[in-house]
Amino acid sequence: MSTPDIPEIQSLPPAVRKQLAPLSVLIFGSRWLQLPLYLGLIAAQCVYVLLFLKELWHLVSHATSFSEQQIMLVVLGLIDVVMISNLLVMVIVGGYETFVSRLNLKGHPDEPEWLSHVNAGVLKVKLAMAIIGISSIHLLRTFIEAGNLGSERSTYTESGIMWQTVIHAIFILSAIGIAYVDRMAQVESHARHKAH
Repeated sequence: MSTPDIPEIQSLPPAVRKQLAPLSVLIFGSRWLQLPLYLGLIAAQCVYVLLFLKELWHLVSHATSFSEQQIMLVVLGLIDVVMISNLLVMVIVGGYETFVSRLNLKGHPDEPEWLSHVNAGVLKVKLAMAIIGISSIHLLRTFIEAGNLGSERSTYTESGIMWQTVIHAIFILSAIGIAYVDRMAQVESHARHKAH
């Protein structure tokens, strides 16, 4: 077993480097501990598929008795499930590719376009944008149901709607901050590469 080509490690005496080799292998191999987490997310994706089918059946079986607003709310619920499912795919595929092991999909006709340039920064920005999309769907559902505000059928309060809007705005500001920091890191990285 050889130690990584890190100058600090390579400058150590050979006996010390030999003792560090198993530790390096153990630390590098620990990334595989994330595999059960990604398998668990795949199971969660299966649950979302079942939820989608249940809600779709509910919509189809009540299509003639639902009002336009009820249909719209169910459809928004379906869109919400799809967006959360997309978020799961990004985390599963992007996270596995970034932190565990390569998927070796080069040239595969179904390779997602974004996977070719995925890294931790890109993944964070994409996740932030997905969370904003999901939050937008929830907020839209809230605004549609806000017409019932004050009645017994209402499931929302004025302060609840206000807090949902504030949280959504914080998600947007956070995404802008993440994108800005990632952009600054890319600019700095390009500047370093040009200097060499």
